[in-house]
Amino acid sequence: MSFDKEKVLQLCNHLSKNTLMQTLEIEYIDAGEDFLVAKMPVNPSVHQPMGLLHGGASVALAESVGSAASIMFVDPEKQEVRGIEISANHLKSKREGIVYGTARIIHKGRSLHLWEIKITDEEGNLISLCKLTNMVLPKRAS
Repeated sequence: MSFDKEKVLQLCNHLSKNTLMQTLEIEYIDAGEDFLVAKMPVNPSVHQPMGLLHGGASVALAESVGSAASIMFVDPEKQEVRGIEISANHLKSKREGIVYGTARIIHKGRSLHLWEIKITDEEGNLISLCKLTNMVLPKRAS
């Protein structure tokens, strides 16, 4: 089966409706066979009290893009993805603008996926570096 970038982006953005991703205005904007990119605006809705991008918002972006990326490697009719561990190092602050989360696969097993997610700003400065482990499970009956 060939990779269809537009189909992946459409699916990821569709699945975000009425979720935290929509609340944070996360939008999936680029994809490849081993990566997925999303963007999120930095404004007061994602600030901590000091007026900076909240680390939790960065982690939410990282987990969102890393989990969505795992969907590219499973059969969504038969399998589900669950994030089971995430770590983040926040390296630079951000007050306004846009941040981009780029998830790249490190390990793609049958039951575990390991992702590195780099969160960068418009100039390519590294804001946060995250690592996410996803578990692939059989889909439960609704």
